[in-house]
Amino acid sequence: MEFFVDQRSVVRKIWGKGDTVLFVFAGASAEFALNKAVDWLYFTGRLPADPLGRLFSTVLYARQIVFSETGEALKAIDKIAAIHTAVENSRGAKIPDWAYRDVLFMLIHYSQASFELLERKLTDAEKEDLFDVFNRLGLRMGLKGLPATYREWTIMRNEHLEQDLLKSDYSIDLYKQYRKHLGFIRYTLLKESQKLVVPPHAKQLLKLGKFSWLTPVLSIYKLSRTIKMDWFLKSLVLPVKYKRQIRELDVIPS
Repeated sequence: MEFFVDQRSVVRKIWGKGDTVLFVFAGASAEFALNKAVDWLYFTGRLPADPLGRLFSTVLYARQIVFSETGEALKAIDKIAAIHTAVENSRGAKIPDWAYRDVLFMLIHYSQASFELLERKLTDAEKEDLFDVFNRLGLRMGLKGLPATYREWTIMRNEHLEQDLLKSDYSIDLYKQYRKHLGFIRYTLLKESQKLVVPPHAKQLLKLGKFSWLTPVLSIYKLSRTIKMDWFLKSLVLPVKYKRQIRELDVIPS
């Protein structure tokens, strides 16, 4: 059986552990709020109504693609493209190509940042592997202007961060929704997690601050994985309604 992502790929290691995926979730929630095209996510009303569910579905779609055989992965990618096309038809406008690239670039960045935070630095070959997987996803969706290599991606990623991020009324409202749906304690954990993986420019726009008190806590958390208590700590991060999804995040045991 042929898989969309090689079974030896570091991408499977990254997306096979729930804690890594949750940091991807945290980082994406920050950058989604700042993206100049966030109005598209408000158009259907689903994002402000259920911001956690909307972001969770984006992350889980990506993970489904990572672990599916090629045919099923391509079907999932085509379904994502079809959903976006339906939204475009409903609004009578087209989502900008740069907005699609931003989300793709976001997945690459937070995959790397989360893994390096919790595990180790990626090798150059692993960075190229990570880039290749999500670049193939983007090509399947028909995205234009994609970089050809990881090195080109780093240049374009920095350009996108400078050009496409803006703190707007949507940003402020989305963070209000995060707090409403998470509660004060989990909302605080979300923001502290974001400090660890969000790029400096985005942190500055959101006024997150540079230092997180979660940094020393991570050492304790890594120890918890050795005694199989990490599932409990993960359950503290998101509401009870996501308990099953949190348990299912672990494809590869800690």
